[in-house]
Amino acid sequence: MRTTDTDTFDVTVVLDYYAPYVSGLTEAARLTAEGLAARGWRVAVACARHDPALPAREEMNGVHVFRAPVLARVSRGFLAPALPWLVSRLAARSALLHLHQPMPEAAFVAALRSRAKLVTTYHIDAFLPDGAVNRLGMRLADRIARAAVRRADLVIVNSEDQARGSRIWPSISRRPLRAISSPCVDRNGGTPALREDRGLHVGFMGRITEDKGIEYLIRAFRQIEDPAARLLIAGDHLQVAGGSNMAQLRTEAGDDRRIRFLGLLRGDAIRDFYASLDVFALPSISESFGIVQVEAMMTGVPSVTTDLPGSRIPVQMTGFGRRVPARDPQALRNALLEVSRMTDEERRAGQRRTVELFGGDAFLNDHEEAFRALIDRRDELVA
Repeated sequence: MRTTDTDTFDVTVVLDYYAPYVSGLTEAARLTAEGLAARGWRVAVACARHDPALPAREEMNGVHVFRAPVLARVSRGFLAPALPWLVSRLAARSALLHLHQPMPEAAFVAALRSRAKLVTTYHIDAFLPDGAVNRLGMRLADRIARAAVRRADLVIVNSEDQARGSRIWPSISRRPLRAISSPCVDRNGGTPALREDRGLHVGFMGRITEDKGIEYLIRAFRQIEDPAARLLIAGDHLQVAGGSNMAQLRTEAGDDRRIRFLGLLRGDAIRDFYASLDVFALPSISESFGIVQVEAMMTGVPSVTTDLPGSRIPVQMTGFGRRVPARDPQALRNALLEVSRMTDEERRAGQRRTVELFGGDAFLNDHEEAFRALIDRRDELVA
C-alpha cells in the first residue's frame, strides 16, 4: 500500500539510522515500531537515507519509512538538513513522536513537533574516542540531548541504573521517566555450526568499533593457553557509522589462528552463533544495556560484561554471568574461565531467569501502555 502525503499516523519514530542498518539503537527502534504496527498502530519512521541506494519511501513489515537525503558525513554522523523538516511534516499528521537519542538533530526535532506528544528514548550518552575535538563534540551532543529531553512528555530509558549513570541525569530526572528494557529476540533453535573443537568457545557480537572494547577481549583471550579454544567475533565493520577499528583488532589478534572474525550475521546464522558458544563477552567501554548479551543468556549462554551503568543490569538481575572492570584484560580472562565452568543446571536456571525478566512482549506492552496514555491525554486536550 502506497503512503500518501495526507496519511495520518499514531506514532512517528525518529532516528538517524534505520534498517537495514544494524545497531542496538536501530534494532530497538525497529522491533518496537514493527511490534506496534503488528498490533494495528499506524507507524511511520523518519530517518536519514544513510545509503543512497535505499528508496526515499517504502513500507517495511507494516511500518511506513521516510528517508531524508544526506548532504555530507561527519565522524559518526552526517548532515541531513532535510530531516528535521521531514519530521515536522510527519509530526503535523501524528499523535506522537518517538525520538531515539543520541541524535544530532534531536533539539530541532523536539522544537518542530507541532501538537504531537513527544517521547524520547535515551539509549546512551554520545561516545567519541578521546581527544580535544571529540571532547568538545561530546559536550555539544550533551547540550543537544538535554534540550530535547527538556521538551519531552516522557523519557524512556533501559533502566534507572543507566539513567542515573548518564552525564545528563539532572535533566532526565526532571521529566516523567519510565524504564523499559530493550527488546530482545529469542535466538534459540540454532545448531553449533561454528564449533571447531571441544575447547572453550567465547563469542562477541556487535558493531566493530572502539567503544565495544574488543581489543581488551582479544588480549584476555590470548592469555588462555588452550589451543582448542576459539574466540568468535561477529559484527559489521564495513558499514559502521564513524568507521571501524578492525585494523587495530587484526593487529591485536596477530598470528593467533584461534581468533575468527565472522563479519555481520543475520537470520539463522545468529542462532547458530549463539548455539556454538560457551560464554558470551561484552567488553564495552561505553554501553547502556547490551541486547546481544541478553539474547545469548536467553539461549543458555552466560555473559561476562563490563561493570557499567545499564550494561551490568542483565547480569546483575539474573546472576547469570560476571561483571568486570572496563579495560581490564586480566579480570576479563579470569571471569571467562570462571563462567565457563558453570554446570548445565546453573545454565538452565540462568536461562529461565533471563527469559522471565527480558523475554516475550513485555517491552512492547510497556511502550503501548505509555503511548496510549499520552495520546489519550492529547486527544482530551484537543477536544
